[in-house]
Amino acid sequence: MKPNFSLRLRVFNLNCWGIPYLSKHQDDRMRRLGDFLNLESFDLALLEEVWSEQDFQYLRQKLLPTYPAAHYFRSGFIGSGLCVFSKHPIQELTQHVYTLNGYPYMIHHGDWFCGKAVGLLVLHLSGLVLNAYVTHLHAEYNRQKDIYLAHRVAQAWELAHFIHHTSKKADVVLLCGDLNLHPKDLGCRLLKEWTGLHDAYVETRDFKGSEEGCTMVPENCYVNQQELEPFPCGIRIDYVLYKAVSGFHISCQTLKTTTGHDPHSGVPLSDHEALMATLCVRHSPPQHNPSPTHGPAERSPLISVLREAWAELDLGVAQARWWATFARYMIGLALLLLAVLCVLAPGAGGREVAILLWTPSVGLVLGAGAVYLFHMQEAKGLCRARAELQHVLGRAREAQNLDPASQPALLLEHPEGDRAEDQ
Repeated sequence: MKPNFSLRLRVFNLNCWGIPYLSKHQDDRMRRLGDFLNLESFDLALLEEVWSEQDFQYLRQKLLPTYPAAHYFRSGFIGSGLCVFSKHPIQELTQHVYTLNGYPYMIHHGDWFCGKAVGLLVLHLSGLVLNAYVTHLHAEYNRQKDIYLAHRVAQAWELAHFIHHTSKKADVVLLCGDLNLHPKDLGCRLLKEWTGLHDAYVETRDFKGSEEGCTMVPENCYVNQQELEPFPCGIRIDYVLYKAVSGFHISCQTLKTTTGHDPHSGVPLSDHEALMATLCVRHSPPQHNPSPTHGPAERSPLISVLREAWAELDLGVAQARWWATFARYMIGLALLLLAVLCVLAPGAGGREVAILLWTPSVGLVLGAGAVYLFHMQEAKGLCRARAELQHVLGRAREAQNLDPASQPALLLEHPEGDRAEDQ
């Protein structure tokens, strides 16, 4: 590759809010989104919440002249809602469905039925290998009493792990999506610390858009205003994150967001704001990047966030086991009741009562059994993530105790320092 190599990459990201029969003006918004993408001609357009495959096919046909490559990531009962459109040929595709994704009995939230996932596409651009990821994590419905926090932390860890293990041969890594995480939330810090990804809003030289880069703002007529009452400016939960490996340098030249309305028609494209980033990749001679000075192990940013994540997952495991135990007692109680009903059934006086209580007792056994199986599966998933964090945390402490300067190479094994072999 030539020493003066440089590449400009224009990226678009939007949570489209495309829930069939529930989202307002969905057909009109999809039409205007297609017109906007054709007009702007981005290199990559990464979308979330395109729940209807019919909407994807509509966009596919509308965008075909400008974006010849496209893919819809399918998972779960409803789908992942993730899709990508590219001006460049897609060399490889894969996806990873998150192990934990809410509760099936929380039907009004619906996340469990969606099969939230992360999609990966590999592009070759002038000899440069780009790994582009698109994802959508579990929603946050109540910030004060967040029953899904452990699931979202586990998803952030799975996402970071997936990026870590699939980007070893990449020159540039790009992650776009709706993380449903505020910048200082545990999951967001865990993702950034473990992967080394940079936030386009923080790093950009030129930002234009909503105040503080918020991607859900009160000015948007589709937003639930009550949810944003604690946040007068809005919230920032959609991201463009990136990094380059040794030999390359990447920077965000410009970052724009919509501000509660379509740039052309004035009507919003979604309840979320769109992100439009211009990234510049250039060749950079490999340089030794000394580790910043760290304090004691307890004050290291990576170790601190790993310990915090481990503690949150530990709470999640305890809660899942409590629900599994409760369900087991309910199963025992229902079986005991069934046994009593079987004894009463032959008698003339108790037959009517036995028949009356038989159906709800069987229903209780089946329902409690389903709850027990689900929460046992949840506990195992959280235990797995907790064990992985425990292993990494142990290595982090060991690396820092041995030699603080060797921490990035020994512990993180980030590809930007060296395309290390898998553990």
